[in-house]
Amino acid sequence: MRDEQAGDAGDELTLTGVSRSFGDRLVLDDVGFTVRPGRMTGFIGANGAGKTTTMRIVLGVLAPDAGRVELGGRELTRPVRRRFGYMPEERGLYPKMRIDEQLVYLGRVHGLGLRDARRRTDELLDQLGLADRAHDQLHTLSLGNQQRVQVAAALVHDPVLLVLDEPFSGLDPIAVDAMGAHLRARADAGVPVLFSSHQLELVERLCDDVVIIDHGRVVAAGSADAVRTQRKGRRLRLLVEPEPGEMASAAPLAEGAPTGLSAFLEQVPGVSVHSQDGLRVVVDLADDADDQALLATAQQHGVVREFTPLVPTLAEIFREVVR
Repeated sequence: MRDEQAGDAGDELTLTGVSRSFGDRLVLDDVGFTVRPGRMTGFIGANGAGKTTTMRIVLGVLAPDAGRVELGGRELTRPVRRRFGYMPEERGLYPKMRIDEQLVYLGRVHGLGLRDARRRTDELLDQLGLADRAHDQLHTLSLGNQQRVQVAAALVHDPVLLVLDEPFSGLDPIAVDAMGAHLRARADAGVPVLFSSHQLELVERLCDDVVIIDHGRVVAAGSADAVRTQRKGRRLRLLVEPEPGEMASAAPLAEGAPTGLSAFLEQVPGVSVHSQDGLRVVVDLADDADDQALLATAQQHGVVREFTPLVPTLAEIFREVVR
């Protein structure tokens, strides 16, 4: 039977109208977003944007001045939060304590029996490639391996929600892949996963959903694909090959060199050339520009091999919405 007091995997985390000030400084302003079960949500923003404060409110470390945080439609209580997995950005473990002993200890703190805590510790250390370091003190590990232990501490009690602050910091690319796969497995098991990161390419690769926060306000949220599509604007990439006769007589093009095509395309009202790489040209269209007139003009210049709307990356969106 479902435990209504302690929550369960498969519940949705929802923040509504969350605000928080420190003195006269407003840090969070009407923050609202959803972390869906079975999905990885990237939480991105500049330093000081409010990410860590938001996470601490979810965990109950801080209280909001206004707003609600709910899991599965129920307000959070201590028994519910006890089943959350949290990884702070700063180191939160005991540097001179054996790795296995402190993971077992943390499992017990979260309500596991001794046998289950030991079993979960052994499983996680094996999965994270640290089984041979189980008896070592934490401070003897590399920073990357300490980061893995920090993640194991967030997972040892089989949490119903994962909240991770910069979990990939200090990891090499192979460790990033292993960590990402592990978090994906937790999401696939129905656990909502929220993590912050400054590595936007990593967020784009791993996350199903994104939340972008700037100066304490959410400026974009939703599925990663939807956020990118909504922000795509009117930028197109064209590849136009001259007719065979013209191609033979044309001199080779240096990368980025201007061509007659750029000037030709800019004859279309509302079209401006953004960049050029050989025969490939990227153009921006004004709101009232006619993309079909652009296509017709390109066809007069040669054979159109590519005519593609460009969807921005998360990094490009981030630079656009964060000031």
